[in-house]
Amino acid sequence: MADTTREQTAQLIEQGEAVLGLELGSTRIKAVLIGPDHQPLASGSHSWENQLVDDLWTYAIDDVWSGLQDCYAALAADVREQYGVELTRLRALGVSAMMHGYLALDADGELLVPFRTWRNTHTGAAVEALSEAFAVNIPHRWSVAHLFQAILDEEDHVSRVAQLTTLAGYVHWKLTGRRVLGVGDASGMFPIDSEARDYDAGLLERFDAMAAERGAALHLAELLPEVLVAGAEAGTLTADGAALLDPDGRLAEAVPLCPPEGDAGTGMVATNSVAVRTGNVSAGTSIFAMVVLEGPLSRPHHELDLVTTPAGDPVAMVHCNNGASELNAWVGLFAEFAAAVDLDLDRAAVFRALFGAALDGAADGGGLMAFNYLAGEPITGLDQGRPLFFRRPDSDFSLATFFRTQLYAAFGTLRIGMDVLHEEGVRLDRMFAHGGIFTTKGVAQRFLAAAVETPVAVGDVAAEGGAWGIAVLAAYLSRAADGASLQEFLDRDVFADVELSVLDPQPDDVDGFAAFMERYREAVPVVAAAAQHS
Repeated sequence: MADTTREQTAQLIEQGEAVLGLELGSTRIKAVLIGPDHQPLASGSHSWENQLVDDLWTYAIDDVWSGLQDCYAALAADVREQYGVELTRLRALGVSAMMHGYLALDADGELLVPFRTWRNTHTGAAVEALSEAFAVNIPHRWSVAHLFQAILDEEDHVSRVAQLTTLAGYVHWKLTGRRVLGVGDASGMFPIDSEARDYDAGLLERFDAMAAERGAALHLAELLPEVLVAGAEAGTLTADGAALLDPDGRLAEAVPLCPPEGDAGTGMVATNSVAVRTGNVSAGTSIFAMVVLEGPLSRPHHELDLVTTPAGDPVAMVHCNNGASELNAWVGLFAEFAAAVDLDLDRAAVFRALFGAALDGAADGGGLMAFNYLAGEPITGLDQGRPLFFRRPDSDFSLATFFRTQLYAAFGTLRIGMDVLHEEGVRLDRMFAHGGIFTTKGVAQRFLAAAVETPVAVGDVAAEGGAWGIAVLAAYLSRAADGASLQEFLDRDVFADVELSVLDPQPDDVDGFAAFMERYREAVPVVAAAAQHS
């Protein structure tokens, strides 16, 4: 960076013209600072992991704040190192986090039970009852499913629930004092009426009646956060909120915040896929596709969630509980081997070598089979997961085909959901992809194109992921006040000069992936048996 540019950037940061996005992902909390041109200026991160406590996946709330503080401190240090100034003022701020789950608080704002994350699949009875009563697919991880399961299980805390929210909504509330939620995140708590851009009023009444039949006197509308669309005023950073992020006291209060959003919504923004006939795939610990719909589906499908864009437009979501974690574990194993034989390779080099080898693997997986199921997978009807690899005796057991199979497995469950959308006649012009799995250029992107049978685009900006996406939504506050729609803002202000790499599906890959999927579907009972007997 030239000295002049560095000095200009330092000046705009000192003047409070930069915008901050914070996202609490499943394995990393990340902060991204962007300038008026929406390009990243600095970043910080903090690694964390969920824990299995009493058979439920959770994160300790203390870890939320220590992680955010460490992440913000890393960002401030990056600003100091790059530009020689302190980060004290911001033009706007946004918070995003993992969608869904169960954060139930009492009248004093204290957690009643440990945070139950999206990864938990113990809500089967609630899912069955609510989906039938609502005539809408209610997935296992939705907040309303967690609440109703707690009612069915007669958990003591239910009578004391005064507030129900998501992780993003919780952090936003602590920073601003406002109990609000972006419509995209809210759509993972309870069904949304897309015309009203709010919770479905009729279904709220139906839920209250179902709860009352089971002895729980609840008014769900009073427990849920207020729903806001992108660009709406969502409160300002309080002095206490600023201290939560920056205990050193340098960060000034009174920063405007955009509505808090879920990682699905920020992923849509980060890939400019909020218009109809566009979609995006976000790959991390989980993997999911978001497809903006032109019209309603013919009927409910258990493979599809109906959620919304941050502007409130209807979206079909294919959410797979399991993503790249098993793939990362195999890379780690090969990295250990490299170290054991004194090869000086960093993890990134091992990723590149293994991903590159996969390009030469058999197009149909060569008789190998893999499942990435560390957790249960509702789309395939499994409430427990077991990562598996097995093969036929006459299979092509080579490094190239082995790793191609692992990459195919990462997209296997996603393909099942996308097949349902194809059967519904949903059309896509292009799918955008982001996440670490796409860092090695032309590999996972190529296999995803085969899996979804649609051109797949990857861009450098989307590599910053949801933290950048929520920063862009925070920057949208001023443009929304000027009357620009979210789509107009993204097209004209953010993505006008962004270069994308687009790969079309290759016929051999498409045929090969289809053949792999025939064996994949037939092999799902093997995972069920493994879970039952191990």
